[in-house]
Amino acid sequence: MKNNRAMKKSISAPSITSSMNKSMGKPMSKQKGLTLISWIVVIVFLLFQGVIAMNVLPVYITDSSVKKIVGDLPNDAKAREVSASGLKTLISKRLSMNSVYSIKPDHIKVKKGRGENIVTIEYEPRGKLIGNLDYIVSFKHEARIKTR
Repeated sequence: MKNNRAMKKSISAPSITSSMNKSMGKPMSKQKGLTLISWIVVIVFLLFQGVIAMNVLPVYITDSSVKKIVGDLPNDAKAREVSASGLKTLISKRLSMNSVYSIKPDHIKVKKGRGENIVTIEYEPRGKLIGNLDYIVSFKHEARIKTR
């Protein structure tokens, strides 16, 4: 009988864990937040993301201007009337009017097709992020312009 009572007392584990939580300080349900090291890691990560965004975002803004210019070409009457070299000049002028100076005339290719000119602008802007860490972004836009 004594052995049976001793077994029942040793099985009652919940009383041991509740006394352990009281001896460790605050219960687990009341501990909230991040430690100082965790906050530093989060802040450094966010700063690094901010530096990347500040350097790469202007490249994408410039590309949206290029995309708009190329997208408007098929509906432009003036683009349909000019020759291939004239089309290249027309695109270069529109790019400079929109303050896009990173695209050189070498990046603009005009290929004659059957009853259409195919304009391709392909370029890779590059820049520095931090120290010796650089970025390269590739863009390619194409438009088909019906000729008369």
